[in-house]
Amino acid sequence: MSNPVPPRKSTDQPWRTEGAPPEEPKPARGGRRPKGGWWSLIVAALVVYLIASLVLSFLDDGDEPTISYTEFSKQVENGNVSKIYAKGDAIQGQLKKEQDKPGGDGKYTKFKTERPTFADDDLWQNLTEQGVTVTAEPVVQQRSLLFNLLIALAPMLLLVVLWIFIARRMSSGLGGAGGMLGRRTPPKPVELEQGRKRTTFADVAGIDEVAGELNDVVDFLKNPDAYRRMGARMPRGVLLAGPPGTGKTLLARAVAGEAGVPFFSASASGFIEMIVGVGASRVRELFTEARKVAPSIIFIDEIDTIGRARGGGASMGGHDEREQTLNQILTEMDGFSGAEGVIVIAATNRADVLDPALTRPGRFDRVVHVSPPDRGGREAILRIHTREIPLSEDVDLGRVARTTPGMTGAELANLANEAALLAVKRGQDRVTQGDLSLALEKVQLGAERPLVMPPEERRRTAYHESGHALLGMLQPGADPVRKITIVPRGRALGVTLSTPESDRYAYTEEYLRGRIIGALGGMAAEQVVYGVVTTGAENDLEQVTRLARGMVARWGMSERVGRLSALPNDAQQAYGLAAAPRTLDVIDGEMRRIVDDCYDEACRKLREQRHRLDALAEALLEGETLEEADAYRIAGIPRLAKEGLTEEGLTEGGLAEEVSAEKRLAEDEGRPPSE
Repeated sequence: MSNPVPPRKSTDQPWRTEGAPPEEPKPARGGRRPKGGWWSLIVAALVVYLIASLVLSFLDDGDEPTISYTEFSKQVENGNVSKIYAKGDAIQGQLKKEQDKPGGDGKYTKFKTERPTFADDDLWQNLTEQGVTVTAEPVVQQRSLLFNLLIALAPMLLLVVLWIFIARRMSSGLGGAGGMLGRRTPPKPVELEQGRKRTTFADVAGIDEVAGELNDVVDFLKNPDAYRRMGARMPRGVLLAGPPGTGKTLLARAVAGEAGVPFFSASASGFIEMIVGVGASRVRELFTEARKVAPSIIFIDEIDTIGRARGGGASMGGHDEREQTLNQILTEMDGFSGAEGVIVIAATNRADVLDPALTRPGRFDRVVHVSPPDRGGREAILRIHTREIPLSEDVDLGRVARTTPGMTGAELANLANEAALLAVKRGQDRVTQGDLSLALEKVQLGAERPLVMPPEERRRTAYHESGHALLGMLQPGADPVRKITIVPRGRALGVTLSTPESDRYAYTEEYLRGRIIGALGGMAAEQVVYGVVTTGAENDLEQVTRLARGMVARWGMSERVGRLSALPNDAQQAYGLAAAPRTLDVIDGEMRRIVDDCYDEACRKLREQRHRLDALAEALLEGETLEEADAYRIAGIPRLAKEGLTEEGLTEGGLAEEVSAEKRLAEDEGRPPSE
């Protein structure tokens, strides 16, 4: 479903464009010439060439001596000349035995001389008698003009290349503000290649809740006059906030494609350089280019890179550069230079850290929260991502959507691609429902590991996973267990997978306590059966701690703490000064009380249902994997349709992992999901 990435005009341009008109050809003559620059290079080249030529001529002249014609005649008569070459009156030759140079400075074998025009000797006869060879080629080979030119220009060319490299770096960094080679012309927008289709809302699914906000922007770009007549102004900016992979960049491109306006996309980090002032210059240049083809859209991805709240105190280097870049964006968005019909769309998954001056009305007038899609949205997204994938008749995308709560559009796209890769490996011509199921397991749980466990550890892992599964089956309101396996996947030695029947967006105290009991089921099973505690429950305990802390300190589910948020947004921090020390002690005590009560209940239920626990463990040891129907049948528990919950719970043996349930809950807690 993805369209080609918009192109760049040049490598130093930090943004991409699509849908912009082509660049007009520049006039061949009449333009301004760069000041200095090339004329200076030409003059320098000529000076260096002349100096090098003089030096080379001096060296050439010193290679072989020029002797008198009398000395030459003497050497011929003595039979010491082996060969000569004559051109006019100039003679070159080579001796058989070396002789002292005229003046006594060394010896020579090759020489040059001039035959006087008045000489009336028998030179040819003497040469013939002495057996001297008269060659048709010069005895002393001279370097060619091209070779001399290359030698002369080599140092100069090296300097010129270095000069041009530094000048281009400076001119590109200063955004055309000047440089050693004159002012650089800003990069021009380019248009999409022929046959490329722009992204529209038809290529995006699962965004029904944000479509209204963005449709207003599209309508404004299509019909600006109707809004101006009513005195309404175009929004300056739209901030798309949401978790990674929810399609914020795709939405921005879809808005531009739906409105049919030019689209400039850039990453915020592309404006930052070590040299202070470069980022601000690039921002000015980007807005200048966008105004030329207005109405247009500028999209800045990961704006929190440069848009973080500014702090006081002295700052150095890149921090100054970041603040100058942010100040320039604020100035451009404030309409200081007039309203030219440029809308800025930015994306971030850290809207809470943005500078207040950036998010105030008049800058980013609208904040649109892009959340992971619901079940219907997931099914629509899967249909888009499987448009070019041949599917078997047994494929039920609705069923896949039901088993993927909390997954984003990017994750669903990866799921479809993994299924296609799996079908290719199997030599199939179509993707089946089994391929999608295996791909989902690989995406959520990790690839299978060929790990050979000792029999005792394998048996303990089977009881660990059976404890998770059995408590999930027995706990009222818990998500149905879909699969149990003791095949090592990723970092886990075993996995118990449970998914809800439908999406829901609130959590009751009973459900959260059930989550804690289910997460403690593995440790409780090991305690009941073996009387020991292993490291396999490490991630289970991390999950339990987060849930208990949220219940007590954030969601008002403790009578002693009361109905207040004592530790807001503390998922990534240790206890700080968000509450009084006494309150923190109360929170700690209540957390321990809740977890201890849940652990005691888990152990009690497993002791009462020990026969079912043993049955599940023996079945896992025999078959390694149990599907939903087999698991409920072996446990002797009827599979009743339970009320759907929002997330997908996942508990594991070994180093356990969690998937969609943890991701959904993490969003509500305002923290990233755990690993």
